[in-house]
Amino acid sequence: MKKQTMNRDWIATARTLSEALPYLQRYDNSIVVIKLGGHAMGSDEGMEMFARDVVLMQMVGVNPVVVHGGGPMINAMLKKLDIQSEFVNGKRVTDEATVEVVEMVLSGRVNKRIVQAINAQGGKAVGLSGKDANLVFCEQTDPDLGFVGTPNDVDPTVLENLFESNTIPVIAPLGSGRDGETFNINGDTMAGAIAGALNADRLLLLTDVAGVKNAKGDVLTELSAGQIKDMIADGTIAGGMIPKTETALDALEQGVRAVVILDGRVPNACLLEIYTEHGAGSMIRG
Repeated sequence: MKKQTMNRDWIATARTLSEALPYLQRYDNSIVVIKLGGHAMGSDEGMEMFARDVVLMQMVGVNPVVVHGGGPMINAMLKKLDIQSEFVNGKRVTDEATVEVVEMVLSGRVNKRIVQAINAQGGKAVGLSGKDANLVFCEQTDPDLGFVGTPNDVDPTVLENLFESNTIPVIAPLGSGRDGETFNINGDTMAGAIAGALNADRLLLLTDVAGVKNAKGDVLTELSAGQIKDMIADGTIAGGMIPKTETALDALEQGVRAVVILDGRVPNACLLEIYTEHGAGSMIRG
């Protein structure tokens, strides 16, 4: 019985690999930008699985770019250092003391943990932020929020050079101001700007929800930009899903072919989305 079960497992694996062939061909030499956040960042097991998926994607011809967040880690460090935060309309004010902590946590602890996880799976990753090689210049989003920036000039040359050397970029969401300031950037916004500058084939936004839901609570697997705008207008899309879908719309306008909001809690979510017919979230096209 055990041998029969083993044979069925191997047959299922072989069938899966065979069915993936059209998708392997479809994504050969494509660029896929992945915003990493949520479950995969907080769990060692999730991080290991994510890193393995990214390495596999590169080995079969994809050029992956990882952009990460790190809000909970920043909050923990601010608390540890007893740095009090002010909020304006529910958004944190990033003053000089806070932005120093943000850079330390994002470019240091969080970024290097992801790099190390990818390297441990046999990949070759390098960590950087938008401040490196003039990758991202920002304008101040709102003077009331302090050092919070919106990308307005992205030069992806350093990323293209890394692709040539089969290196996976892992990017912390920080950027430079024209006067040398350091700006903290929303992770989703950063990923969208990077994807747009690269004319990426896919932008994958990993989150802790199943995807975009309709008024009945059903996950919608495919949506147009027009549907997204209508759902925001009528309140169907609300709360934290609004900035993610707005990032998707901006990325599509910049030339990204499709954006997928997918559940990072699902094992191998990126592989399911790229290499299977089923997918793993809500795909948004122009």
